[in-house]
Amino acid sequence: MAVKTTRTATEEQLPTREEAEAAFALALDARQERVRAALNKLASDPPQVLILEGGSVAERFSVALWHAARLNCPEGRPPCLHCPACLQIGANLFHDLYVLDGREGSIKIETVRELRTILGEAPRGDGKRVVILAEAQSLGVEAANALLKSLEEPRPGVCFLLLAPQRERLLPTLVSRGWVVTLAWPEAGTPSTPELFQWEEALAEFMASGQGWLDKTSGKGAVDAALARRIVLSVQKAQAALHAGRDGGPLGRRLAILPEAGHLHVNDLLAQCQESLDYMVSPPLVLNWLATRLHIVYRHARLRGRKPTA
Repeated sequence: MAVKTTRTATEEQLPTREEAEAAFALALDARQERVRAALNKLASDPPQVLILEGGSVAERFSVALWHAARLNCPEGRPPCLHCPACLQIGANLFHDLYVLDGREGSIKIETVRELRTILGEAPRGDGKRVVILAEAQSLGVEAANALLKSLEEPRPGVCFLLLAPQRERLLPTLVSRGWVVTLAWPEAGTPSTPELFQWEEALAEFMASGQGWLDKTSGKGAVDAALARRIVLSVQKAQAALHAGRDGGPLGRRLAILPEAGHLHVNDLLAQCQESLDYMVSPPLVLNWLATRLHIVYRHARLRGRKPTA
């Protein structure tokens, strides 16, 4: 994976305001008002390392772009979202914006080394050079250590934005060097996409019958790391919905029969899955391991005499 550098406006026509603003839409949502206020306060003297946790993958990236616009918009506070700098940032065309994208795979050490050569140059504009590490928990251990070396060296005019679901998913040495801003957490009742709902139904069926799931994950390219993380999150949301007295969907109806000890065990399973995905274990292998153990937990609950729900 190479560093995603942006093209300048002289290389192609600027995007329309509507096209660029679409990238900021989630950051401008009322749920993130507190986050925007916090970033505005930091903008006058921004930390070199800013960690954005919470929210969804898309929300974290949208807020990161909004913050990059805030640091480079000539209009100042808040970003105007219609000047050339804002339009270019919204469309990933800005000359001082660099993205290391871990949303669909690991961020490798070669990518970080490539970035270090770029950081030796001064920003090309009057604002800040912004480096976004999307889903920074996808950094391999070697890549994270290489990034740490860059963070240990003063980089005037450079801001690193590390995006992750929770700060605990990053190396403690990275977190210790950053300022953490927490986005509004995803609402438990947010509906799943049709594709994800099919996976949730398949996992719920496997929990009860032990059938169908392995065929679904065995197809070539059927599961990538991003999908695996969404499925793990679906189980977490189903558990949270149950504890809040809400319908947890097909997964929640299976989990509902578990005793308290069973729910604690499921939490441990999910934590192990997240850690395995962070260490780049094969996503299908992680999901098959999770499905098999959820099936065992469900069977044990039934053997204890608890009647499953429909």
